[in-house]
Amino acid sequence: METTTEPIALGTILLLLLLSFSHLSKADVIFDPPDLLTINCGSSTNFSTPEGRNWIGDTNTKLLAVSRGSLIATALTKTTIQGPYDSARLSFSNFTYSTFNLTAGPKFLRLFFFSTSYNNNFNRSKAVFSVKAGPYTLLQHFNASLNADADDDPARSNILFREYCINLQEGQNLNITFIPSSTGSYAFINGIEIVSMPSYLYYTDPNVDIGGLPKLVGGQTYTIENNLALEMKYRLRFGDRSIPASEDTGMLRTWDVHNQYITTQSVESLDFGNKTKLIFSKTPNYTAPDQVYRSVANMGPDASINKGFNLTWQLPVDPGFTYMLRLHFCQLNPKVIQSGDLIFLIYIRDDLVEHFVDIFSWGGKQRGVPVVRDYAVIISAPDTQKKAYLSVKFHPHPQSLIEDVEINAIELFKINDTTGNLARPDSDPPPLQTVQISKNKNNSTTRTPAAVAGAVSGVVLFSLITVFFLTKRRKSVSVSKCPNKKDGTSLGSGSSSLPTHLCRHFSIAEIRAATNNFDEQMVVGVGGFGNVYKGYIDDGSTCVAVKRLKRGSRQGINEFMNEIEMLSQLRHLHLVSLIGYCYENNEMILVYDFMERGTLRDHLYGADNQSLPWEQRVEICIGVARGLHYLHTGVKQVIIHRDVKTTNILLDEKWVAKVSDFGLSRIGPTGNSMSHVNTQVKGSIGYLDPEYYKRQRLTEKSDLYSFGVVLLEVLCGRQPLIHWEEKQRISVVKWAKHCYEKGCLGEVVGPTVKGQTTAQCLQKFGEIALSCLQEDGTERPSMKDVVGMLQCVLQLHYSGVGEDVSGSGVFSQLDADYSNNTTSDGDSSWTRNESSVLIPHDVFSEIKDPKGR
Repeated sequence: METTTEPIALGTILLLLLLSFSHLSKADVIFDPPDLLTINCGSSTNFSTPEGRNWIGDTNTKLLAVSRGSLIATALTKTTIQGPYDSARLSFSNFTYSTFNLTAGPKFLRLFFFSTSYNNNFNRSKAVFSVKAGPYTLLQHFNASLNADADDDPARSNILFREYCINLQEGQNLNITFIPSSTGSYAFINGIEIVSMPSYLYYTDPNVDIGGLPKLVGGQTYTIENNLALEMKYRLRFGDRSIPASEDTGMLRTWDVHNQYITTQSVESLDFGNKTKLIFSKTPNYTAPDQVYRSVANMGPDASINKGFNLTWQLPVDPGFTYMLRLHFCQLNPKVIQSGDLIFLIYIRDDLVEHFVDIFSWGGKQRGVPVVRDYAVIISAPDTQKKAYLSVKFHPHPQSLIEDVEINAIELFKINDTTGNLARPDSDPPPLQTVQISKNKNNSTTRTPAAVAGAVSGVVLFSLITVFFLTKRRKSVSVSKCPNKKDGTSLGSGSSSLPTHLCRHFSIAEIRAATNNFDEQMVVGVGGFGNVYKGYIDDGSTCVAVKRLKRGSRQGINEFMNEIEMLSQLRHLHLVSLIGYCYENNEMILVYDFMERGTLRDHLYGADNQSLPWEQRVEICIGVARGLHYLHTGVKQVIIHRDVKTTNILLDEKWVAKVSDFGLSRIGPTGNSMSHVNTQVKGSIGYLDPEYYKRQRLTEKSDLYSFGVVLLEVLCGRQPLIHWEEKQRISVVKWAKHCYEKGCLGEVVGPTVKGQTTAQCLQKFGEIALSCLQEDGTERPSMKDVVGMLQCVLQLHYSGVGEDVSGSGVFSQLDADYSNNTTSDGDSSWTRNESSVLIPHDVFSEIKDPKGR
């Protein structure tokens, strides 16, 4: 074993960089990366591997800068996989690789690990560490042996691989630091690769028009700035074999086969061969290798089966992050000769993201044109959820001549969070395990039945403790809770009753600094609670909304506490995020993310704001419905908002809707025997559920009623109550119901909405609103149903079926297909025979055929 303590620089090996391309001829290289470093860590050996990499040993080329002594060690076991796995660089203290003289621009950073034991008593189970690259945390308390043992692919043989995208500025060094997690643990690395990529391969080109931006699932668009770091989670192609790094377009990417993640049995892979020349007019030719675009996954030739199920992939992901999903397409099917021959729909996490996919049209109405589509997907992180799944579903369009779908490849990247973190959310270091080292060199570990039993019992005990803790914490949520209420002591920064572990505590001095001492010019909103100020925290880098409670309000104290307890435990794309609170000097203040576009009401009939186009109105309503659906079903206990209204729906700079103001929220019925909660009536006039008002019985269907009023506001462009109107038109609800009964619902449509979409689309939207406004709460749909119905309205708008009242077109076809559905309780889908508006959510997103499961 050797010890290295001197600083070493990568810039001294420029000659060796030329050798890195010896595996590819110039004809094979589509993209010629200016930087390509492939480092064999802890070794002096240079060698090449069949996959196309030329490994350069780091011990005799001054590649490493070390703040403390790092070691090189030899693996005690061997692997059949060729690569930098005979040796490693490791240490019980931090060590850093520093690169110099790299060009500016985005880079692939790839890390290679061989989870085994190394000489001098480096036990594989004690390798627990974090990895940072510049400001980004790539791995946190990474337990290499646990990750390797959890891998169910024996072909990888304890080899772990991670790939990241990081952008470098001009003259910037890349420092990669390995940090042991605790005393007794060590960090190690076997191989590092740094490869340049084109500037806008995965990052968003600032010059692209809005149509080329990634779509935000559930929102508008999303920009992947080059100050973000990405982690490659999946790169899947659909064919009979993986594409190795040597066959990539010059960037040494590996394209794996998809079989592990497909949930559909009747999937086929179709190879169209090399007869048709690919035309890269819609995307650069380095985007993916030609082989990716010459084979597709499809459903097969049986149209009767195809229309009954989805082609579905389920990708395991870490919750609490945003992901960039890229889909690759290329139409080479000889049966497709014109637009409309093969069209389909795409759902991501059951959200309809593409209602009319026509690859032939996307390619400029010719075959052999590769195209890509990018989507941003936010995966929320409930308290108890450690793993989530991102589903991607494809379904034939009802109007498609060929009832099939085609997809060439899927790429998925995780985007760092606001702290620069890419590691999975569990931040506590796992305990070090004692695992015996086998004397047999062909087997690195020996597990005994007692060890397995102990591990299982430990997991069970931990689960029981976790459930107990979470149950107690859930029970602590109450609208009437006020800490230290009996002794009257005020809360400062040291208070234990408020959830400092879930959100940030601000001092009053920080709040005054953020709002320029509550400057009146910083006021952006005024309500019954008090003023809302625009402020800046963290040295002015973060814009926030500061909500200041009026002093002396006892009801306000309860609402203040309730909002903190409730909102600090909820995370969802369509719920406003609580950053923190201040409870000092009799001040009660809440700090939220700042919503640039203000309230929904401002854009419906506010004189100073632009009127929303119809498509945007529907998308906002879908977002609100998703947020409310999460409150009703996405957490352990039902949460009823109780104050759904257009002033409590905020819009961020990308027009994504966020439900806000949880001061009146209440835990809903608990247990199968409870159907409602008896409680004092609270809410806003014009939005109150009449059933709740009369009987003081609160259910989640009360939120449905309030949301129905919101839908009418969106449709009509007017307030719920206008007292100076003629009697019949004072209440928008009564007016809309009256017009619907007369068969003239179109009369309520606001002037800013008319002409933006079809009369049929407006009729359907109005009927959805009225279904939420049923007098009997049990007759109202669930919020899940509403999400699905609004998505169908959006699909109808996109399809442009015109003033078709005869029953043709997409919507009437759906009506015919599902006219036999009956009303049911819970979240089951339902329709009404007298109205085709109540289209079930599972029109396309649910699997209809058991073969498709």
